Amino acid sequence: MISQKAKYALRALVSLARAGRGETRMIGEISRDQAIPKKFLEQILLELKRAGLVASRRGRMGGYELLKAPEEITYGEVLRLIDGPIAPLPCLSKIAYRRCEDCKDEGSCEIRHVFERVTLATRAVLDRTSLADSLRLEDLPV
Repeated sequence: MISQKAKYALRALVSLARAGRGETRMIGEISRDQAIPKKFLEQILLELKRAGLVASRRGRMGGYELLKAPEEITYGEVLRLIDGPIAPLPCLSKIAYRRCEDCKDEGSCEIRHVFERVTLATRAVLDRTSLADSLRLEDLPV
């Protein structure tokens, strides 16, 4: 399950993608439109700024804007940045691998084999789905 922080980060980024390349949005607008608490959004946008996904501008035309094209920012990238590894078991993590304490042999662990398939499929979808893709999905019938 993704954290509320990751969900808010994705909502904020989609909002900026919807505004268009080179356009800024004020933090108050994003907060109001996406129902994200303003103080929490400030922290999230600062983290996204440090990661090079957004930039902020001061002044009358100020606000936040995407630094990359929406096609270049994937859900997987954002989730890893905010929540860390995308893995339901520590033994499946690429960046935070840890052997399960109760596991005798990873090679014969039935649970690991099933969740490895789930993890690979999940990563594949998240790593090939961009902000631009999600904007197009909004128009699809449910």
